[in-house]
Amino acid sequence: MYQRLLEHLTTAVVLLDEHLRVRWLNPAAEALLAASRPRVVGHWLECLAGENDAIRVVLQKAMQEFHPYTQREATLVLPSGESVTVDFTATPMTSRELLVEIEPRDRLMRISREEALIARQETVKVLMRGLAHEVKNPLGGIRGAAQLLERDLPDAQLTEFTHIIVEEADRLRDLVDRMLGPNALIRHEPLNVHKVLERVRALLEAEHAELGFERDYDPSVPDLIGDEAQLIQATLNIARNAVQAMEEHATPSPRLLLRTRVRRQFTLGVERHRMVCEVAIVDNGPGIPEHIRETLFFPMVSGRAEGSGLGLSIAQSILHQHQGLIECESRPGATEFRLLIPLEASP
Repeated sequence: MYQRLLEHLTTAVVLLDEHLRVRWLNPAAEALLAASRPRVVGHWLECLAGENDAIRVVLQKAMQEFHPYTQREATLVLPSGESVTVDFTATPMTSRELLVEIEPRDRLMRISREEALIARQETVKVLMRGLAHEVKNPLGGIRGAAQLLERDLPDAQLTEFTHIIVEEADRLRDLVDRMLGPNALIRHEPLNVHKVLERVRALLEAEHAELGFERDYDPSVPDLIGDEAQLIQATLNIARNAVQAMEEHATPSPRLLLRTRVRRQFTLGVERHRMVCEVAIVDNGPGIPEHIRETLFFPMVSGRAEGSGLGLSIAQSILHQHQGLIECESRPGATEFRLLIPLEASP
């Protein structure tokens, strides 16, 4: 009866002997550790070594001292090479049995990051709307005053200065509008995400002949409901940023990978979706500076000397209008932006 209860737990449970060899593990552990019970019973699981053998040391200490130990946010390296962050507790049952409970943390950490990202984006949106109101009102007054002044100027040559005032007021108004992102309602139409990516690829190939492209498309990705023009804009903003960063740092053999996948039972923020389309844009450039990663999607934040800091902010706003979001992971030589878009129809 107790074994049946353990087999139905969603927590991964592994029973080890005094030599830390597997005696038993439940289905949740098989799924998490990518290990089949018949193949691993009687053997040591390499993934339980952890980084620098840290997990094995904790397990041995628990057995030797006959005392339970808990470790937070340990890293397991699975046979596939994938790293998984977990919490685990090692509890000695007898002098020859050690029960290890493993709770994956990656999904919870990702959901927490996404909630924080969405909350920050909403805060920025509210602040930008307030800023736009406070800036555009006086700009309208300045522009109108300059036009009235132009009529009464005694010297026609002085109108050059009023023209500058009007043009600069218009430029500031346009900048505020761009900071607010797209204000047009999205069109809810079926579209093929690969058509969007091919359009972006064609545009970039025309602009950058030296750029190498790789495509890894999943043909099973169904049509999603959204606005093709806006998704092209969002994808192009991200891809163009990547290309410009590689050019600025003279990256040898610059490459851009476009990849699509379907994620099932995927949580975005606090909402769980049956299917989500994942579009990945991966470059081999210098990576994103550490000091701007947390504020990367804020307006006017850029890692490039010539960047406006609006491209990523606008792209994130477009994804939010599609009930999706953009994630980013970066290190030198591999920066990956993931556009996550629900595949069910938007309300």
